[in-house]
Amino acid sequence: MKTRILQLTAALLLGGALAGCSTVGGSFYTASYSSVSDAGYTIPAIPREKIPAQFRRQIVNYQTNEKPGTIIVDTGTKFLYYVMPNGKAMRYGIGVGREGFGWSGTARIAMKREWPTWTPPAAMIKRQPELAKYRTGMQPGLRNPLGARALYLFNKGGDTGYRIHGTPEWWSIGKSMSSGCIRLMNQDIIDLYDRAEKGAKVIVI
Repeated sequence: MKTRILQLTAALLLGGALAGCSTVGGSFYTASYSSVSDAGYTIPAIPREKIPAQFRRQIVNYQTNEKPGTIIVDTGTKFLYYVMPNGKAMRYGIGVGREGFGWSGTARIAMKREWPTWTPPAAMIKRQPELAKYRTGMQPGLRNPLGARALYLFNKGGDTGYRIHGTPEWWSIGKSMSSGCIRLMNQDIIDLYDRAEKGAKVIVI
């Protein structure tokens, strides 16, 4: 009897988890991109129909030798994969560095920050003098380039200067236009932030 109850409970929980998802081509679309209230900020809804289907957050089949919890960034396809058990991954659409600002390699998540302060590097200020006013940091908020969350990437040499972060510019997903960082829609970076552990391996290819 107890086993039957547990089976029914599991079935109900699974049904509830999938109720908000639609299955398309074997992938579960898990994101509604509705408005989100978070830490006193209201992140605007994103018009889902304007996001190309492949760049919406979804669970996909993904074979890799990397262990669950690893993040794999494919800059060519503009996808970020959060490796899950049993040959699955949560896939997110991303924006990547424009020509001359791309990078690749292996790093780890050294820090995680909610609603981070953005401080443009000296090289960026030199290219864009109008950013000098943020030399000591731009306060968190809906217009902050790092968005709602940031994952700070370090390697053996220390801080790489690169981040996986949110962006209010949802229309930039799927494009090469950042200064090398990996950007996700704010609703997606919140989801990834909650999954990713400090110290997690990040592979950029």
